[in-house]
Amino acid sequence: MLYIIIAILIFGILIATHELGHFLTAKLLGVRVNEFSIGMGPLLFQREKGDTLYSIRAFPIGGYCAMEGEDDDSTDPRAFGRAAGWKKFIILCAGAAMNFLTGLLILLILCGQATAFAMPGIAGFLEGYGLEDCGLQAGDMVLSVDGHRMYAYNDLTLFLDRAGDRVDWVVERNGQRVELKGVDMPPQARTGEDGQTTYYRGLSINRVWVPATLVTKVQFAWNSALDYVRLVWISLGEILRGAVGLRDLSGPVGIVEVMTEVGSDPQLSPTPLDAALNLANLAALIAVNLAVMNLLPLPALDGGRILFLVLNGVLYALFRRRISPKYEGYVHLTGLVLLMGLMAVVTLSDVGKLLGH
Repeated sequence: MLYIIIAILIFGILIATHELGHFLTAKLLGVRVNEFSIGMGPLLFQREKGDTLYSIRAFPIGGYCAMEGEDDDSTDPRAFGRAAGWKKFIILCAGAAMNFLTGLLILLILCGQATAFAMPGIAGFLEGYGLEDCGLQAGDMVLSVDGHRMYAYNDLTLFLDRAGDRVDWVVERNGQRVELKGVDMPPQARTGEDGQTTYYRGLSINRVWVPATLVTKVQFAWNSALDYVRLVWISLGEILRGAVGLRDLSGPVGIVEVMTEVGSDPQLSPTPLDAALNLANLAALIAVNLAVMNLLPLPALDGGRILFLVLNGVLYALFRRRISPKYEGYVHLTGLVLLMGLMAVVTLSDVGKLLGH
C-alpha cells in the first residue's frame, strides 16, 4: 500500500509540475490565469490574489492552469487567445519543458550519488563465430552502434537486437576513436542442453567503468535524459508498426503496479535506499515520457495546440484568415474524448492483467 501511495503522489507531482510550467510562463508573459489548482476534486483551500484564484483540492493526482480565453474567444486583452504567437508557443511548450527539467533534476541527484558509470565494452569473442579478425578488440569501449550513440550500458543490447547482419561500430580504443563499417556478424543459432535455440552474435560484453567526476556526473545525467527520450520514440515506433499490442501498453494502473513491484521486490530493492533510488529513476523516466508525449501533434495535447498555432500562422500569412477558436475547441474536445477512451481501455487491460496474476 505504501508504494501505491508513493506512486500516486509521484504522478500527481509530475502533472502539477507540468501545469506549473504553463502557469509561470503565462504570468511572466502577461496572460491572465483565472485559476491555478494543485490537486483535483473537492476544494480544500482557496485564496484569490490579483486576478488568479489559487486552490488546493482533495485528490493529489495532478492540477490545472485555467487561462482566460484558452478554449474560447475572450474579449479580455490579456486572454491567451489574444496573445502574440510567440507567447502562446512558449506557454504551450513550458509544461513539457518543466517535465523534462524535473526528470533531468532527478537524474542529476541520482548521478550525484554515483562513484562510477558503466558503459558497454567488448570483453572478447565466443568460439565458433569467426569474429576474432572482425576489427573489434577486447577492451574496446563502445560509443555507437549503427549510428545510435551509447548513453548507458544497456543500450548496446537494445541496438544489437535491432541491427542487421552487418553492423557499423564506433569504439574508443586506448583513448582513440575507431570507426568500423559494415562488420559482418549475423546472429547465429545455438541449441543448448535444454533443447532451446537462442541466437548470438558471438560477442562477450562487459562493463567499462567511467570515474564519476563533477563533469561526468552532469554528462551522464544529461545523457540519461536523452536516452529516455529516445526510448519513448522507439516505443512509439513499435506501436505504429504494430510490434506492440494493447496488452503491452500500460496506463496509470500498470505503471503504479510496476513501481510497487520495483519498490517491494527484495532482489531489485534489497534496502529502503535502493527502493527510493529505483523509484526516483522510474519517476525521471515518467517525467521525460510525459514531456515527449505532450508534444505529440495530437488534439487535446499541447503538441496539438502548437500544431493549430502553426496552421493559423500559415493561414494568416497566406490568406489573412485564422481557424475559429470554436472549431479548434471542437477538435480538441474530440481528441480529449478519444484519449480518455483509449486510457479507459488501457486501464481495463491493466486491471485484467492484475486479476490474471
